[in-house]
Amino acid sequence: MKAKGIKHQNSRKTYKALSANLALQEAIGLKEPRLIGNWVLWLEQRPHERGRTSAVIRPWGRSDLLGQELTPAPRNLRSRVHGYGGGVLATAAKGNELMLAWIDDGDSSLWFQSWEGLITSSIERTANWLKPLHLPIRLSSNGSYALADGSIDLQRNQWIGIMESEQRDYIVTFSLNKKDQSPDVLYQAKDFAGYLALSPSGDQLAWVEWQNPSMPWDVSQLMWSRLDKSGQIIEANSLAGSTLSDSKPISVFQPIWLSTGELVVAEDSNGWWNLMVTGPQVKPGSEGIWRKIWPLKAEAAMPQWVFGMSTISSAGNNIIASICEKGSWQLKLFSLNGSITDLNQPFNDLSGLSGDSTRALAIGSNSLKEQGLIEINLVTKSCSYKSSRSPILSQHEISVPESIWFDGFGGQSTQAWYYPPIKRVLDSSPLLLKIHSGPTGMASPGLNLGVQFWTSRGWSILDVNYGGSTGFGRAYRDRLRKGWGEVDVFDCIAAVKAVLRLGKVDKELIAIEGGSAGGFTALSCLYSSDIFSVGSCRYPVSDLIDMSNQTHRFEAGYLDYLVGSLPA
Repeated sequence: MKAKGIKHQNSRKTYKALSANLALQEAIGLKEPRLIGNWVLWLEQRPHERGRTSAVIRPWGRSDLLGQELTPAPRNLRSRVHGYGGGVLATAAKGNELMLAWIDDGDSSLWFQSWEGLITSSIERTANWLKPLHLPIRLSSNGSYALADGSIDLQRNQWIGIMESEQRDYIVTFSLNKKDQSPDVLYQAKDFAGYLALSPSGDQLAWVEWQNPSMPWDVSQLMWSRLDKSGQIIEANSLAGSTLSDSKPISVFQPIWLSTGELVVAEDSNGWWNLMVTGPQVKPGSEGIWRKIWPLKAEAAMPQWVFGMSTISSAGNNIIASICEKGSWQLKLFSLNGSITDLNQPFNDLSGLSGDSTRALAIGSNSLKEQGLIEINLVTKSCSYKSSRSPILSQHEISVPESIWFDGFGGQSTQAWYYPPIKRVLDSSPLLLKIHSGPTGMASPGLNLGVQFWTSRGWSILDVNYGGSTGFGRAYRDRLRKGWGEVDVFDCIAAVKAVLRLGKVDKELIAIEGGSAGGFTALSCLYSSDIFSVGSCRYPVSDLIDMSNQTHRFEAGYLDYLVGSLPA
């Protein structure tokens, strides 16, 4: 499929170039939102506080109100598990009581606190709706281990989650009413574990496991076990996915439980991360344990770099999911009778999904709006949005990307986002090729002020989803297997040539930029082709031997997939 025509925006208007100060001014980052009854809770990463992360809550549907901060400074919610962290917060509601357990970066310990006030007849314009029932309690003792990805087990009054210690992962628990405890180990994984899901009845536990050198989005297993009355794991079983010894690689993502006791997970045995569901009773080893009733050529998952990611949520007896099709996200409601309903809302870059029978909450952005919290009423179909800051640009000042397709490595159809210049300076504009990092990541169409800085100055931008990118199925991801520095480089150069054929950019004014793994691709492009006049490489991967020797445990085997195993 060839690149389609690109239309430039109206050049008669006078545009003011976006300043570097505004383009680089960091907004508050939003993470891991969740619904708790009639409340919305989320994490804020605050650049004006040196990146400190805090938990904030406010009533559902009241984005006009400032949230109440539950973990004020100096508390900094951050985990260090697997190097990338995530999954720092566990929450639960018990009548009028809100319970929070978090990982504090100050001492790498697990802390716990409760508040009252979840049940109220009226909401006043105040940011102190919830009252603490006690001071924070440090549950874990100091030790050479890291914690993350926990849940609060109300039946047993404990936190259950992941511990990384001495190059291995464990499932552990801590009582919620004891100080400075040593972890109680329930289970030892062969290597990696995470994405725990405790059943609503508290008698079953599901999680994901994988082993080096595979990454969790390459080869992983869905594990399951019953829990006895004391919370001990009773014989862990594999329900889906694959191991390193299996002939076909399969990965799983984010198991969740429905209120009916059915287990849902995304897995990619058909080439796409699609949803499947068990019967009301999980029976390991039985035929037909899974129902795969929603086949789509689209993805219901993303690479699990961090804990706390969510693209799937229970919505009563239904499932709500973020679905990525051709690099663009949308929300869909999946019914157990096999039907799929589109949830019309204007955002196509989505993460952090949480839902219940009548509502959905997510972090969303699109080409005109920056990242914000979106609240959707599943009954009335209404949608509200609130960003962490006021808009920097008006709509007519924004370059909206267009999806183009071109022949990439091996003649395979490959996608990129093209941003035309918002301000016409020359008949054919300079072009900046952007390379996303990962490299198992994706270029998304959400508003990026760094892109708009250039388009406001007469530049075109090309953001390439080269072979290996997420959002286009497993075969697209696997194009990069043992081809890093070759497949991605070919695709980036081919994307530029596709735009050049349209006559919209100046072949003498082409730049390239990338950071980390994207910096490796940028350096490789500069080495392999003279099509680029200049390159910018930010903290690039430049020495694969050094990376193999120095990187942390989580991605220690990633180069085996991307390039090949040492010493070959």
